[in-house]
Amino acid sequence: MPAFDVVGVGLNATDTLILLPCFPAYGGKVPFDREVLSPGGQVASALVTCARLGLRAKYIGTLGDDERGVVQLESLRSSGINLDDIEIRAHCANQSAYILIDRTTGERTVLWHRDECLRIDPANVTDAQITGARLLHIDGHDTPAVSRAAEIARRHQIPVSVDVDTIYPGFERVLPNVDYLVASSEFPARWTHEADPFRALAMIQNEYGMRMAAMTLGADGSLARVDGRYIYSPGFVVDAMDTTGAGDVFHGAFCYSVIESMPVREALEFSNAMAALNCTALGARGHIASLAEAQTFLRGGQRRVNRDFEQRLK
Repeated sequence: MPAFDVVGVGLNATDTLILLPCFPAYGGKVPFDREVLSPGGQVASALVTCARLGLRAKYIGTLGDDERGVVQLESLRSSGINLDDIEIRAHCANQSAYILIDRTTGERTVLWHRDECLRIDPANVTDAQITGARLLHIDGHDTPAVSRAAEIARRHQIPVSVDVDTIYPGFERVLPNVDYLVASSEFPARWTHEADPFRALAMIQNEYGMRMAAMTLGADGSLARVDGRYIYSPGFVVDAMDTTGAGDVFHGAFCYSVIESMPVREALEFSNAMAALNCTALGARGHIASLAEAQTFLRGGQRRVNRDFEQRLK
């Protein structure tokens, strides 16, 4: 039996949340209400979600040795994630982000920075690190490293899930080894130069042959293409405090769904619910729900249906 349900290779970040009474106009000035230091990052937060849902998770990545790195390390350690293959880089600042949160809507604007000293060396990604997993989850930032991880997983018949939100040079070498693509709403159009999301997902899936090509739609939920058919899953209505990390939690919940062999429609709905609940508190990991809480929310939560997507499917 594999030692871990999910192994993740990719980013972590330590965020400074800046809460604004309203977002200023360009060139404007407003006082901020509050400043909060909070751990986040695509793969790291997805794995924290997996651990919260009861999965055995392992994180492979790099940390700086500054205060932000310490904050991130303590958060990961307290979640129960295995950190045997984490690298702490000396005299290197951890990835950071300044996240401006509009308190009237919960929407955020992200300013981020990551030093080159944090780059994951693909030579340090070994078969032994990956083959202990039932599922590999990656992002796209350190493309050579995640490409190597995905190649190893494919050789050993380990499914690969990827979270990608922008175009990375060399990412075409990653996609042939991906089983579950869950991209941002912008990525399919940017990658294919096709504005229609249905056609863009079909183009990506047909070219690279992954089991599922999907995209998150923010408050409107998610859209996936599986076996030549589309599945639209509406989002949930919540009183959003902060949308930071919603996509990362979605990915962690989706990894859980794959491990639990959920049907795709059920997996998308569950992942939407987990993402929505996380938006009800501050921070990328502000409110990662338990399985029981998510199931209760699923039974009574109000859906937010995008009528355009719904009509297309009819």
